[in-house]
Amino acid sequence: MSGIKLIAGLGNPGDKYTMTRHNAGFWFVDLLAQQSGSRLTAEAKLFGIAGKWQPHGDKWLLKPTTFMNASGKAVAAIAHYYKISPAEILIVHDELDLPPGQAKLKFGGGHGGHNGLRDIHAALGTPDYWRLRLGIGHPGNKAEVVNFVLKAAGKDEQQAIDDSLIKASGISELLAQGQFEKAMLQLHSK
Repeated sequence: MSGIKLIAGLGNPGDKYTMTRHNAGFWFVDLLAQQSGSRLTAEAKLFGIAGKWQPHGDKWLLKPTTFMNASGKAVAAIAHYYKISPAEILIVHDELDLPPGQAKLKFGGGHGGHNGLRDIHAALGTPDYWRLRLGIGHPGNKAEVVNFVLKAAGKDEQQAIDDSLIKASGISELLAQGQFEKAMLQLHSK
């Protein structure tokens, strides 16, 4: 099985969203870029901020600049341009159903009401891609979800999320090599 060739972190562009929970995917891509010395630049034809994931010449990091609900436009653009199959894509996103500090890796499945995933499903024509779900917790009331994801986390929650980003970044090389079971075992163990 080939490894991950595209890591796309989901979020919303613009300073007013930088520290909101919905931008957890952006935080992960920024961390990977920083750790690997990868340079990300605005790429109009890819509808995002993208760059080669160092030291891998054929692998990419992407932060769509289309806003969350149109993330599929950017993911599909880079996937088609570089001939990356859905099974070689990792989408990194905030996850309401996991507590802050937890991160889970999975392949395929539904979008769980996440509009970024819903748009990616439609753009790729399949739900069969990898996801790294970054726990942000749930406000407890469905009516509060939109408000919750577009606000910054409290200090302790943010620390837990940051810790999970660092732990998840530790499996990036395994993902690049296609060692998914080993990556899951490492990430999901306490």
